[in-house]
Order: sequence, then structure tokens, then C-alpha cells
Amino acid sequence: MLHLVTSPMATRDSDSEVRTERTLVTIATYNEIENLPLLVDTIWEVAPQVDILVIDDNSPDGTGRWCDERTPSEPRLRCLHRAGKLGLGTATIAGMKYAIEHGYDLMLNMDADFSHHPRYIPALLAGMQQADVTIGSRYVPGGGVKDWPFKRRFMSWGVNTYARWLLGLGSRDCSGAFRCFRVDLLRKIDFDSIQSRGYSFQEEILWHLKRAGARFTRKPHPLRRPRKGAIQNQQPRSPLRPRHYLPPGTQELAGDLRL
Repeated sequence: MLHLVTSPMATRDSDSEVRTERTLVTIATYNEIENLPLLVDTIWEVAPQVDILVIDDNSPDGTGRWCDERTPSEPRLRCLHRAGKLGLGTATIAGMKYAIEHGYDLMLNMDADFSHHPRYIPALLAGMQQADVTIGSRYVPGGGVKDWPFKRRFMSWGVNTYARWLLGLGSRDCSGAFRCFRVDLLRKIDFDSIQSRGYSFQEEILWHLKRAGARFTRKPHPLRRPRKGAIQNQQPRSPLRPRHYLPPGTQELAGDLRL
């Protein structure tokens, strides 16, 4: 069951100004009260024009309650409440559907733990001038990962290499979540056909977008270490279980590991 808390839309003077693309930033949360208030304010410091949708899976730490308290005084903030932990993939799909239903032009997805720093949002938005999907990539010059042990780096390389080969994807970073999408292209996706519910959603949605004719570009993004409170709040992860994202017929590579 979904429950949406929102406040009236901010007025936009589209007659007197050149129209800018309406952008929705989506953030899936579970127990992110230590991170979300600062993250929201930091996003608006670099991109004051965007609206933010928080998709909260009934966080016991009050993350959703904080959103409810903030929305009456902040028309750029919305909160979508879900009954429980239903998976990162379904949360992202909920954000995509919201963007479609509410007439946004762009949807930018990011994590709540500051591993995707808001300072890179303007670069992702700029990439949309020539593309339908901009990927914040760790694996282009200027990107990178910090504080990852060798085993995790190797697994990430394996997952991304396999996904590129198996699914015919051009990006070297197929498993990251920091991305911007053109909403008109999302309208072409049959979300009911998506099988992934967890982290493997990231590879599967790129495959569907590729089939829909998406133009991709990449912007460098150095992945940061999550802020305090984020690591213990992530969903349980299994070490080397294959991912089953199977866009018709492929099997998952690395379980619930965020790679």
C-alpha cells in the first residue's frame, strides 16, 4: 500500500521565462534520518529548481515522519510511504511512475547516504542536453571508488564486464544508481515486465532503455564512502550469490551486493 504526502505545487512563471525542464530527484530510504535532512538541503544548494521525492519503506527511525513534517512548508518536497522494505528496484520504479504521472521532464535517482554527492547533480543534468540517460560513472576518467577492498573492486569489475557482454550495454558502469533519465523514454518501458527487485535492477533497466532506443552518456562520479548511519541500515547482503535480473533469460551475478 502506498501513501503519498505532498504539499501544493510551487508556482512556475513559464510565460515570462524560458521554460526549463522540470526535474524530479528520487531518493529511496530506509532508516536514513541521520542523512536525509542534510542531503535534501545540500541538493537544493546546487539545484534549487528540482523537486525531491522520497520513497520511504516505513523506516522505524522516523525518516518518513521527518518528510511529513517538512512537506507542509516546502512545496518542492514529496514523500511516498510504502508498507515495508520492498526492494530498491521497486522503489525506483515507484519514482519513475510518479515522474511520468506528474508530468516531469527529467528524473534523477540517487542514494540517500551521500555516496552520490549532490555536487555532481549539475553535471548529470547538463548531460541530458544530448542524451536520454546520463550515468554517473565510477569507471571513466575523473570517477573512481574510495575505500573499497580489492575483493569488492574485483566483483564490481566482474559484474559490470559480464553485464556489458551479456546485455550488449555500452557503459562500463552498469550497476550504479546515480543516473538521470528522460521521462518521455520511461513512458516506453513496460515496468510489469521487470523482474529485478534489488540492486540488479540497475542492469535490467539499462537493458530495457537500450531496447527503447535510449541515447546514453556518462559523467565522472567518484563514489564516496557512505556517511554515518548508512552502512548498518542497508538491506542484508549475501556474498557471492548470482544476481537473477534476467531480462528475458539472464541470471543474477552477485546477489544483494551493491556493486
